[in-house]
Amino acid sequence: MKITLFILIGLTFCQPSTRADDWPGWFGPQRDGVWREKGILKSFPEDGPKVLWRTKIHRGYAGPAAASGKVFIMDRKIPDPSATPSNPFARGQIPGNERLACIDAETGKLIWEKTYDCPYTISYAAGPRTTPLIENNRVYSLGAEGNLICSQTADGKEIWSADLNEMTGSKTPTWGFSAAPMIHGELLICLAAGDGSVALALDKMTGKEKWRALSAKEPGYAPPVIITHGGKKLLIIWHPEAANALDPETGKLIWRVPWKLRFGLSVSTPQLVGDILYFSSFYNGSMALELQDEGPPEILWRTEKESEKRTEHLHGIMNTAVIADGYLYGACSYGEFRCLELKSGKRIWESLAPVGLKRPTRWGTVFVTPHEERYFLFSENGELAIAGLSPEGYRETSRAKIIEPNGLDMRQRKIVWSHPAYAMRSCFVRNDTELIRVSLAEQ
Repeated sequence: MKITLFILIGLTFCQPSTRADDWPGWFGPQRDGVWREKGILKSFPEDGPKVLWRTKIHRGYAGPAAASGKVFIMDRKIPDPSATPSNPFARGQIPGNERLACIDAETGKLIWEKTYDCPYTISYAAGPRTTPLIENNRVYSLGAEGNLICSQTADGKEIWSADLNEMTGSKTPTWGFSAAPMIHGELLICLAAGDGSVALALDKMTGKEKWRALSAKEPGYAPPVIITHGGKKLLIIWHPEAANALDPETGKLIWRVPWKLRFGLSVSTPQLVGDILYFSSFYNGSMALELQDEGPPEILWRTEKESEKRTEHLHGIMNTAVIADGYLYGACSYGEFRCLELKSGKRIWESLAPVGLKRPTRWGTVFVTPHEERYFLFSENGELAIAGLSPEGYRETSRAKIIEPNGLDMRQRKIVWSHPAYAMRSCFVRNDTELIRVSLAEQ
């Protein structure tokens, strides 16, 4: 099977210092979610893949990043656990700190840490959301309350910092700053908030503002994406009122397709395959745009019913669907893993097996990572699976429990909602108490 994701069509992401076995930020070295490393096992040993090390960390949703023999992770420690509401959906003033930790990828030992005081006002207040971003000797970290810091990878010394709320005169979004920043040339592009500043571009070396653009009542949570279409680079900013294409150098609006979302839930990463740009939201479902050589795109198809239960297409929340050979694969609102035809949105099949569920469960989540002709699936219950995906169905080769799900959703269901990193022929994954390295090297 030929795996075709939006990067292969023209997503541009600058990471000149990374190696083939690095995972330097959200969605990997090319920001397309594909793992390209060689020498990876085809199935797990009978007793499961080997855990190479475990290291204690604190709570959070931020996934790890790995580059140049180091692993970076963000977490949060609170002095009084009782200050956190029992219902994670609730909001309040919760004291505590955020931390960026640098860990030796070979041993799991802490190299350095950077901690700062950070009271939380957000819902689901376990900890930071965004994967650190590494380029050359710098690591960029964005906390849930908008603390953006550029540090030296060697020792954690701060190079520059910014408060996104302070810069934009805005308030922290309901579920915190969650969109992973990206590097484009000399720019660090972030999702912020406020009037005229949903998209914010900074000089990556100094933190100086270069441009800001777009207004929306809520900024949303989807990471910025750069695509190439018709020989032009477009910065895609998807907020809860519209899908937008900007000139990444200036922030000038190129086109806008209105799409009003419920509760600000633009989360998953937009994807381009050929001329089709795809989006998925929890309540509002899916939208596929057909890009034109000139002018705004046309809506190829879009979910009409706003529902989390009576769903037609993909109503994704934390996970981003993968696209291969003209088909979409991803989890819907209650964990129903589905295959859809990309051009039409027609449902081909669905199954609960990829998520590891026995019954439909709200927010059922699995993170799917293509590797060669198969897929690695990390589910919210801490299981890692190797499987094939095709219009004919789901074919699982191996499945193993690799980490305990010890986070909680609003129904007190134990989950882990952090995307793994794949590097050094290993899977790096965290829960609320530990970060582990699991070997996936071919024996």
